[in-house]
Amino acid sequence: MKKSYSYIGLTFIILVFGILFVPKIINRISNNTVVQGDRLDAVSNHKNPDTGLMKIGPAPKFVLTDQNGIKISNKSYFGKVYVVEFFFSTCPSICPIMNKNMVDIQNTFFGNPNFGIASISIDPEHDTAAVLKDHATALGVKSSNWHMLTGDKKYIFDIANKGFNLYAGENKNIKGGFEHSGLFALIDKTGAIRCRQDDFGNPILYYDGLDKKGVKAIQEDIKKLLNE
Repeated sequence: MKKSYSYIGLTFIILVFGILFVPKIINRISNNTVVQGDRLDAVSNHKNPDTGLMKIGPAPKFVLTDQNGIKISNKSYFGKVYVVEFFFSTCPSICPIMNKNMVDIQNTFFGNPNFGIASISIDPEHDTAAVLKDHATALGVKSSNWHMLTGDKKYIFDIANKGFNLYAGENKNIKGGFEHSGLFALIDKTGAIRCRQDDFGNPILYYDGLDKKGVKAIQEDIKKLLNE
């Protein structure tokens, strides 16, 4: 009798196992996930949390020449997070501050192949590739993904004013002969302009390249986009 009870108990356990676990095994086989356990499932299905950064729209297309005489376009930055500024090498006012802050940004992310910088001259007639190369050396540019760009002046003004909506223009009445925005644009890996929100939930659009708070903010958001 004891053996009969044992067989009955064993049969009952097998029956319960079949009811509970066989459908799961069949489902995993059909979905090609038979080797996955619960922890592996959790890792493989993990997604990066939302950065909270707003998408403003696509960055404008461009093709320009860098300090090494190489043609660089917006496509050259595809797959990279990058920052855009408009400046000129003989600027007597805000450009040195912007450039210095950009060096700090470069140094923070130096060695990361997925980060780049585009510094576009609004005085391309003076800022040739050779001039920009000297300027880059003096400034401390060491990243191969930091391109100082030159080209046709009207074309560059259109990129700034119509593309990014960052003001750039000539003004012979001011020292240096040019005036422009001191803002930095942040572009994600897909080529979209990104930014954070202000205290009222409105997009800030661009980051203050002259202010330490603005520089700190863009560094924080670059890190978010690099992990996106």
